[in-house]
Amino acid sequence: MTMTVAQAVERLFDNTALRVSAFDGSSTGPADGWPVRIASERGLSYLFTAPGSLGLARAYLQDELVFEGVNEGDPYDLLATLEDGLVPRALEWRGIPELARFVAAQRWRIPELPREETPSRMRRLASGLAHGRRRDAEAIAHHYDVSNRFYEMVLGPSMAYTCAAYPSEQASLEAAQEAKFDLVCRKLGLEPGMRLLDVGCGWGGMVAHAVRHYGVSALGVTLSKQQAAYAVARLQRDGLADRAQVRHQDYRDVSEEGFDAVSSIGLTEHIGPRNYPAYFGFLRGKLVDGGRLLNHCITRPDNGHASLPERGFINRYVFPDGGLTGSGDIVTAAENAGLEVRHHENIREHYGLTCRDWCANLSKNWDECVSEAGRGTARVWGLYLAGSRLSFERNRIQLHQVLFARTSGAGRSGFGLATLFPERAERTGVGPA
Repeated sequence: MTMTVAQAVERLFDNTALRVSAFDGSSTGPADGWPVRIASERGLSYLFTAPGSLGLARAYLQDELVFEGVNEGDPYDLLATLEDGLVPRALEWRGIPELARFVAAQRWRIPELPREETPSRMRRLASGLAHGRRRDAEAIAHHYDVSNRFYEMVLGPSMAYTCAAYPSEQASLEAAQEAKFDLVCRKLGLEPGMRLLDVGCGWGGMVAHAVRHYGVSALGVTLSKQQAAYAVARLQRDGLADRAQVRHQDYRDVSEEGFDAVSSIGLTEHIGPRNYPAYFGFLRGKLVDGGRLLNHCITRPDNGHASLPERGFINRYVFPDGGLTGSGDIVTAAENAGLEVRHHENIREHYGLTCRDWCANLSKNWDECVSEAGRGTARVWGLYLAGSRLSFERNRIQLHQVLFARTSGAGRSGFGLATLFPERAERTGVGPA
């Protein structure tokens, strides 16, 4: 007897979440499960040729895996349902031959990949080794040069694409992003007349906040042409261009030195763990003695986790060549580069709330986002942001802020007896302590 698609699904998954119907007329799963349809043999080929998140994403983006009633801009409920109720089974030896015959009978061709997917690691070698300058520029362009208008609709007026700091769960995204920038400024001990370097400055939010509220002069650099153009216009519009500058530039090409503070907010994820020693060594070299570096980045919950899988959804659709590790590895690399740890905290819950609010914006502005970037890209972002929210909530990834000092040869850190980062007198109720 020929195995049906439904029977194949039953062999592969312990399913309490989905009501699966297939193109061959078979079905499986609980009657009250989330309705999903495998539309064709091609859809099945995506699932079998790339088991896990990559195959699911390919089938979904190509409309070969159709989930009824899903909110494309915020599929959080669907992803939580899948995680809790669709568990891969360990194959029994006696069932493998029948499953193999089923696969062989399909006579699949290599399916067409969604246009939103980046090339494989081997194909990316045409642009050089990972984290070479050309390849880094291409990876950044893939993610950040989607469209400034698209980002405005997802991120909101702040145009801040990093973890916010929520004074309360009910606080607005804009208030939380301002609180985050203020928290970073306070940790860096910024005062009027100081010089700030912001590496991976995005659309210039940190630069603008530091100049406007703390009286510093600031330089921001980004590898994204669209981000740089937006930031330059933003600074000119807000009358800050005389004290702030943003360049389209690799941080490694910054020639200036003698900064009082360096902020790195959401850049370390693009650096690659193997490059941390050079990265932190370079940033230390930009600081004066007693100067501070604030590193804000996504991490794994421990130092034993592998980095982002090459055949995973995030690497192929969102952050090509991205890499994560535990906060301990980051601290070790920075300390070995000559930096002293002065403060360290994990604010992952805040990133879950940030992703929640970005998904809400994407969902609210769905039609315009699709018009601007295409339905495929918008769906990728829905999956990415909702999946990230779930991962932060369930402690699969974290967000660490680590404050370092370039301590002088005589042991002067610039901190004295300070242990806290109090609110500024004119700004109350912002950011976690």
